[in-house]
Amino acid sequence: MVKSQVIKWDGSGVRELRRHMRLTQAKLAEELGTRQQTISEWETGMYRPRGTSATLLTLVAERSGFKYAPTAKNKAT
Repeated sequence: MVKSQVIKWDGSGVRELRRHMRLTQAKLAEELGTRQQTISEWETGMYRPRGTSATLLTLVAERSGFKYAPTAKNKAT
């Protein structure tokens, strides 16, 4: 089994994923088991998804066919 690489998500990536899935912030929050306010805070850059949230976003992105290309400064080495 190949382990997925967890992406370092930023606000624009979360927003792009949500739009790709055609979801509101509230619906994405429901899918992820979090609050709408958390999605908003991620999208505005107040906070970044980390740990389990980042892993879950990566899995959701893979399953939805979303191709996320983080900016060079955010790429994991």
